[in-house]
Amino acid sequence: MKQVFSKNYWGDKDISLLVGQILRIGVILASSILAIGGIWYLVVHGQDSVPNYRDFIGEGKSNTTIHGIIIGVFNKNIPQIIQLGVLLLICTPIVRVIGSLFGFIIEKDKLYIIITLVVLTVIVGSILSGVKG
Repeated sequence: MKQVFSKNYWGDKDISLLVGQILRIGVILASSILAIGGIWYLVVHGQDSVPNYRDFIGEGKSNTTIHGIIIGVFNKNIPQIIQLGVLLLICTPIVRVIGSLFGFIIEKDKLYIIITLVVLTVIVGSILSGVKG
């Protein structure tokens, strides 16, 4: 049985194809969910009057937390379905960076492992910092 973390198991081409597939599948899945949510929103709310944009009303936890988004999707709430598509679109490049990290670990390329870890640290740090723009 071949080792999963060896060059014999994964060829260079296989790793790059896998990382490319991650991006393609992630973007297609996120776009599909966004399109379904957007069309559903227009069907349900397309004839509504224009909301009052003078007063800013912030979003509740149902649209700003992962738990709230998942609960909303299971309850078939349209804004949370759209938020799920956005969340998947944000997660796709992060998963790609993680896939690249595993590829560089398999290739034992120390420079690119360090660079990828720095990029991943910056991404995770900015997500966990909770700073909203």
